[in-house]
Amino acid sequence: MKNTSTQKEWSAFDRRNHIKNTLENSSKPVTAARFAGELSVSRQIIVSDVAILRASGLDILATPKGYILNSLDSSDNFPFTGIIACRHSSKQLQDELYTIVDFGATVIDVSIEHAIYGELSANLGLSSRYDVDQFISKVSSDKNSAPISSLTDGVHLHTIGCRDKETFLLIKKSLCDKGIIIK
Repeated sequence: MKNTSTQKEWSAFDRRNHIKNTLENSSKPVTAARFAGELSVSRQIIVSDVAILRASGLDILATPKGYILNSLDSSDNFPFTGIIACRHSSKQLQDELYTIVDFGATVIDVSIEHAIYGELSANLGLSSRYDVDQFISKVSSDKNSAPISSLTDGVHLHTIGCRDKETFLLIKKSLCDKGIIIK
């Protein structure tokens, strides 16, 4: 039997303020599951609350690691950013991402050019093999999900953040050697 005297009842307004304040004070992504646990509601309620916060003008990014405020342009976070065009099979996804993070770079996002919707983009924020493994695990465990590049026969772009142009060029060369870069 639940002890309801210790659980706080959150109004929608209070829930959204809690989410907003938590994100404003966090430098790392916060998962919907964490918010759901803290606020004693379903994950879907949190997804709806985040949608309402976005509609009110709060720039919240959804990443594979959770929600985070988009407080800075990616060019402010990295001394150098560049975009690579890639095409590979689903079996090469992990190798592609490992190659990038092994150079100390971050896979900021992925985007595709969709025939109907135009450019579609997803924030990734993958900076380590651990991040990549977590991402691959999510992709592998959900039968209803697939990388957005599956919509374009594997063709996609990545924005890469790294310490300098030389590192970016080394990443491009390594991916080219693996047959992943589109020439």
